Amino acid sequence: MERLEALGERWPWFGTALAVHGRVGETNGSSTASAATVQFFVALFPLILVVIAVVGFLSSGDDTIAADIIDGLGLEGTAAQNMQDAIATAQDSRRTASVVGIVGLLWSGLGVTTAVSLAVRTPWQRKVEGLKGKGFGLIWLLGGAVTFGGALGAGALLNRTPDVVPRPVTAAGLILLGVALELGFFLWTFWILGDRRAGWRALLPGAVVGALGFEVLKLVGTVLVPRMVASSSSLYGPLGVVFAVLAWLTIFSRLIVYASALNAVRYEEDHGFTTLEIKAVRFEGEVPVEADRGGAVVDVEPQADHS
Repeated sequence: MERLEALGERWPWFGTALAVHGRVGETNGSSTASAATVQFFVALFPLILVVIAVVGFLSSGDDTIAADIIDGLGLEGTAAQNMQDAIATAQDSRRTASVVGIVGLLWSGLGVTTAVSLAVRTPWQRKVEGLKGKGFGLIWLLGGAVTFGGALGAGALLNRTPDVVPRPVTAAGLILLGVALELGFFLWTFWILGDRRAGWRALLPGAVVGALGFEVLKLVGTVLVPRMVASSSSLYGPLGVVFAVLAWLTIFSRLIVYASALNAVRYEEDHGFTTLEIKAVRFEGEVPVEADRGGAVVDVEPQADHS
């Protein structure tokens, strides 16, 4: 660790990276990211019901939609047949799926906003605001759905050039559009769900890192996830698909935490910090003398014997 710190003093960017990683560790950022991952995953189920309803309504009047979806995902063999059967089922259950899916999506959306708020605020050592926080969370959902959905849509179109996308629109153009939407998503997320007293300029570095990191994650997902879905469905069944989706969501959740931690570290470097006194459980024979940012005791001294 001393060698890493020495390198951090020589290379400021590396020192900032170490500080960001340390901030995430001290504030239990990994656990927070795991909680966000679970909420994202739970929200997928009502979202899938909504998608099933939409696909059911569309495919009921167009027999080519099923083939287009299978070709777009690159599915073959058993995976393709499973998707064909799922679309056929969606046509029969589209009305029920739409009602249940929308209600469930609204309910799980509140859990997602709370988890993302916690992921954004934890590196800043700030609590999530109760009812007020939920209100801002609903506002965040509206803007986040547009920017996040648009970014995913731009990534999905990369697999459809030049069949769907006009020739003047190149892959580079779609990537730039995706990065711009992702930058807007992270800025929107940090501004609405974080502490706005820091100002939007202080949120820009983390938003840039988040956008670039998400673009890489999205491109990897665009190329690899369809293949992973196809191979996982053939080899391991639905469980393999679940593992692939969980891995993607896990990286995405940690990207939010680390990007927010970058903003917190840089803001603290410019504006300083405050030392607070905290409470800790007392044990006989020792005196806590130091705690980390998460409130955990990291150093103790023997209690003096005055007898």
